[in-house]
Amino acid sequence: MVEDEEIKTKVSPFAIREGEIKTFDGKDGYVSMNQIVRKIDIGHINDIHFAILDLVNEFEFITSRQIYQMLEIKGIDLKSQDKLNNKLEQLVKSKILTRYYFNSEEGKGIYRIYCMEKMGKYLLTSREKECKWQPSDNTKPVAMIKKRLAGNQVLIAYLRKVKAFDNFVVKPTLTAKMTGKTFKATGGSVKLTKNKKSIEFLFEVIRREDDWKKKLIEKMRLYKDFYENFVTGDSGFSNIPQLILVCEDDRHMAETFKEIVLNKVEIPKIKLYFTTDLRQNEETLESTLVEFKLVDGKYKKEDVELKLLGM
Repeated sequence: MVEDEEIKTKVSPFAIREGEIKTFDGKDGYVSMNQIVRKIDIGHINDIHFAILDLVNEFEFITSRQIYQMLEIKGIDLKSQDKLNNKLEQLVKSKILTRYYFNSEEGKGIYRIYCMEKMGKYLLTSREKECKWQPSDNTKPVAMIKKRLAGNQVLIAYLRKVKAFDNFVVKPTLTAKMTGKTFKATGGSVKLTKNKKSIEFLFEVIRREDDWKKKLIEKMRLYKDFYENFVTGDSGFSNIPQLILVCEDDRHMAETFKEIVLNKVEIPKIKLYFTTDLRQNEETLESTLVEFKLVDGKYKKEDVELKLLGM
């Protein structure tokens, strides 16, 4: 597998492309549970397949590369991406998982996205594992799926590259007290612990989707409500978490910050940090965060160096 720092692309694979649609790449037709049980009995579907299924259930949408990285972290070495792809193909053919790709005028996307199928839910439930998947989940739009994929990349980068990494939550739920609304951080959260002291990061993924500026402001108002009324224990956080906005590229960071300032949804209680998809490919994450500082009446982008994010 190509290492992160060897990836040379200048455009994130999880950026929005104009006119992009999600295209089905799974299996049509019917597969019975008896056929699947038979495959399990003769070993054609084994514990590695179930480990893959667990990951898809946890992340909801995930690429094969992200699955490979997570299996490596769990100590499951499949030797090559091709061997993993063969196992994924078996799961798709058995309608345990399904698969999509993104298509636009620029052509097919370079990766496939895996998500649950009905048979997968049955198998997990039979092993007493919680699975909240329902068929309508697979109808989610391109932007929502790409937010999840970009969020996955951030979580996996912190897991692999930050020595202080403690744990992560894929879809943390927060509460905006004044409006009484619950909402999720689209990029997940990570907990870092060093010398028995912990800090938690919340990641909100921003994409250039239709009406993205309007959606950004609506989400920032919820975060503003959450932070301005935060007390210890809110939404399961023992301390106020650090918010990081994950953008498509450096220009998008500046565009996002500008919208936040113009619409007066800054959060005085915290420093607002930014990052991009491709910054997660750096060998170390120490200098992958950015903040905008007011210097001589103008905002200036500055890299933030955090030794806590090193190896």
